[in-house]
Amino acid sequence: MGRLRTARVTTLLLALLQLGAALQAQQPASNVAFEQTFPGSDPAHYLISIASDCHATYESNGKLTPQSDADDSFHLEFTASAATCTKVFDLAKQAHYFEKEIDSKKKNLASTGAKVLSYKDAQKNTKATYNYSTIPSVQELTEIFQGLGATLEFGRRLEYDHHYQKLALDDEMKRMQESETSRGLQDVSAIETILQQIADDPTVIQVVRARAQRLLTAAK
Repeated sequence: MGRLRTARVTTLLLALLQLGAALQAQQPASNVAFEQTFPGSDPAHYLISIASDCHATYESNGKLTPQSDADDSFHLEFTASAATCTKVFDLAKQAHYFEKEIDSKKKNLASTGAKVLSYKDAQKNTKATYNYSTIPSVQELTEIFQGLGATLEFGRRLEYDHHYQKLALDDEMKRMQESETSRGLQDVSAIETILQQIADDPTVIQVVRARAQRLLTAAK
């Protein structure tokens, strides 16, 4: 009788654990997003969304060439690095998940584009709009997302140049290296695939391949 009771208790516990795991799996991932609209810049609009499992999406209307249509759109799904993912959610928490005012409201500040930070999970769905913020966590989030946007736009243009105009790769790679040196990029590993393709391509001039390899090494 004792063994039967123990077996029943064990079965019940296993069932409860499985139920808990199933319920946890059904919970939607939390999400932090950044959106910027700045007419006259390139891109004039973009949106980056990072989930708590580090799955991320990027959407923009950046131009691949000066001749590109103004309504060209770009969508990319990628995986943010664990370090960036953790940092973004830590900073969102420090910023109280954007439930309060984050704009400085200072007058006579130059416009740097309308920005929106948002947070969503099973309990919260909050967002805040700002031009400039004096809150350190918001400032750091802005730098991270803007750097990530710059990195992904470089990756998009490099992929286009690699396929259609390889002679343009040198200038693009120079600009990317300058941005990386000035810490204007974030998560270069997100475009590792195209950098590796360029570094391995014998039809690309050696100086460009070397620049791609240096960026790969720095990313790692």
